[in-house]
Amino acid sequence: MPPPVEIHHLSKVYRRRRSLKRLLPGTQGNPLETWALRDVSLEVPKGSIFGLLGPNGAGKTTLLKILSCLVLPSGGRASVGGHDTVLGDTAIKRMLGYVSSDERSFYWRLTGRENLQFFGSLYQMHGKVLTDRIAFVVNRLELSEQVDKPFGEYSSGMKQRLSMARGLLHDPPILLLDEPTRSLDPISAKHLRRFIAEQLNGREGKTLLLATHNLQEAEQLCQKVAVLSGGRVLGIGSVEELPVWGRGKERYVLVLSGVSALPEEMRDGLTFTPLRSGLLRVAGEFGRDGERLSSLLAEVIRQRGRIVSCSKVEPTLQEIFDRIEEGTS
Repeated sequence: MPPPVEIHHLSKVYRRRRSLKRLLPGTQGNPLETWALRDVSLEVPKGSIFGLLGPNGAGKTTLLKILSCLVLPSGGRASVGGHDTVLGDTAIKRMLGYVSSDERSFYWRLTGRENLQFFGSLYQMHGKVLTDRIAFVVNRLELSEQVDKPFGEYSSGMKQRLSMARGLLHDPPILLLDEPTRSLDPISAKHLRRFIAEQLNGREGKTLLLATHNLQEAEQLCQKVAVLSGGRVLGIGSVEELPVWGRGKERYVLVLSGVSALPEEMRDGLTFTPLRSGLLRVAGEFGRDGERLSSLLAEVIRQRGRIVSCSKVEPTLQEIFDRIEEGTS
């Protein structure tokens, strides 16, 4: 059975012509190219929450729009549920829910309910089936008291929740979420993340592809992430694997006893903090080959000192992303 989402060497380039030269007979302007995606390949396992992690302009939204059949790729291919996004438009839209933060996709003079009725009709939902489903999703997303107000009167958070309700309206097995908590206050964002993890993924078993620049959100929700920058995938792995990405060094904190001083060549880049009872705290980065750390421990033993503790400190997700983004090791 094909994976819910499969992408192979996908690219998207936007081209435009320079000035009005293209309108003159026998002349052409030089094309200007903007690459939104470059050679992107990834696979989303069934029943997982897969993250697209990257800053604004990384290509996350373009990728989701290609999967939603809203934008055609320039190269490569993508499939949803085994259907090619270029050829399987109708089949894909039945199994896919796209939750975006674009308020312009709603009709501002209509109420939230009328908007949902319109979009439900596009999925051939009518009568009691549509009425019951609208009642279910607006209740689940705590919109029951606002659903009959004009969309134009909604707060940013209410608009975002209505977008989620629209994406869930036809109960698709696959959801594409484009920064779903961007306009929410911290408490509402926490509730929505819990709804995504516990209800949509946990109880209903939906497959979710989540685009976000929120590192904490990716850490809380995603079993696997792809880090994007400049339209390229810099790495793919589980959240647990992220600490080793882009790092040539690891951070350790040691507490030593009975050590008078360390040779100058061992002190570079380390911080030393005296503690009570004659203990010394040593912190800093050590090469992943273990050579520098082994030398330091050997020196402690040579001085007949004692290693009270030695612990590895995992970098924050922000530090990991910065290192990957900078291309350093």
